[in-house]
Amino acid sequence: MARDFPPLKNDLLLRAARGEKTERVPVWVMRQAGRYLPEFRKVREHHDFFEICRTPELAAKVTLQPIERYEGLLDAAIIFSDILVIPQAMGLQVDMVPGKGPQVPNPLVTPEDMRRLRKKVDVHQELGYAFDAITLTRHRLEGRVPLIGFVGGPWTLMSYMVEGGSSKQWARVKSWIFQYPEESHVLLQRITDVCVDFLVGQVHAGAQMLQVFESWAGELSPQDFEQFSLPYLKQIAQRVKSELDINDAAVPMTVFAKGAWYAIESLSDIGYDTISLDWTVSPSYARTVTKGRVTLQGNLDPGVLLGGEEAIERETERMVREFGSSRRYIANLGHGIMQQVPVEAMEVFLKTVHRVGREIAAKEEEA
Repeated sequence: MARDFPPLKNDLLLRAARGEKTERVPVWVMRQAGRYLPEFRKVREHHDFFEICRTPELAAKVTLQPIERYEGLLDAAIIFSDILVIPQAMGLQVDMVPGKGPQVPNPLVTPEDMRRLRKKVDVHQELGYAFDAITLTRHRLEGRVPLIGFVGGPWTLMSYMVEGGSSKQWARVKSWIFQYPEESHVLLQRITDVCVDFLVGQVHAGAQMLQVFESWAGELSPQDFEQFSLPYLKQIAQRVKSELDINDAAVPMTVFAKGAWYAIESLSDIGYDTISLDWTVSPSYARTVTKGRVTLQGNLDPGVLLGGEEAIERETERMVREFGSSRRYIANLGHGIMQQVPVEAMEVFLKTVHRVGREIAAKEEEA
């Protein structure tokens, strides 16, 4: 499919990521295309989760669902996919089990099991469907908003590959990094290499911004994060930008290390344009430690959207005002939207961000 995409009409998100002034605070929501939407649940009645990911027509359709429902309120689309397509591309089976989430039936129990993984992953062969979905979606968006591509962080992907699914204690993957540190680094490097290739391919396919979801960063101590996560997150940012041509290298990159509040300062100095924050971090603290070097994204507790209109308006306004500027800020939740959230609650959140964001920008203009 040709890459002569329609011109972009709303570039607020990209300007905010680059630190440029915006007319109001841009906003999008992690997992905005998903189970809280009745139109998405209707699609899932007829199609398996990974079938949607692997079918460009379906992935594009689902990606556009929140853009169409909340017309004019969202400033970005994020391609419908999953972080675990990378373990699949590396040779592991991953199933999405109702009520349990992602499951890896045959996880990596010992380092010897890494022999079951593909030594060299051709992302165009294994993940070409994702590139096709991105290109199709860019055309279907008709320039309304930018399209975000993403990957999971290497530590998070390794955790699923070793644990076989989500966990409360992450005992298996913790035993790996302490019992087999050298082999753990080998696995993390192999995952990182695929992440880099996949992100570069997403930009070539049409992604206009990228996000790395290190969802289980907070399960690591500060010293272990510095050893088993930070170096690989740094590699991703630097290698992706170096492998893109001069035009595509301007695509902003975001890192989301959930729970790793102690690493915000380090994360602001490894090549990312934006740091996404979870709800356990105060805006003032994040502003202080990042010193204006990066754009901040976040960070409303997703549970607020279950609290009713008054609570949503109050807490959203508090959040936006605490971040305190129309520069270097992107409003979002502190993690993905919950499936129990009413669609009306999401609309209240978005409209509140718009209102307060405009008020802040107007005051800055007056000053």
